Amino acid sequence: MIEAFVRDFAKLVVSHPEEISVERRSLGENFDEIVIYTHKEDAGKLIGKEGRMINALKTVISGCKAKDGISYRVNVRTTEE
Repeated sequence: MIEAFVRDFAKLVVSHPEEISVERRSLGENFDEIVIYTHKEDAGKLIGKEGRMINALKTVISGCKAKDGISYRVNVRTTEE
């Protein structure tokens, strides 16, 4: 569920939406990592000026913590060509 939301959000922001993929990894009990893979030109767009875009996404994701009790870490990585 959360992966689909993050993927759809990211596709709205970037220039290469076809290269967006999202992976969720369990790092421990009640702690997961969400990794957004994107084209190298779009990494800056996802992070945003002074980190505002990624912080907005983290704020929305923190609402999921209230629902399911899991904390999330969000990372943006570029895909290799």
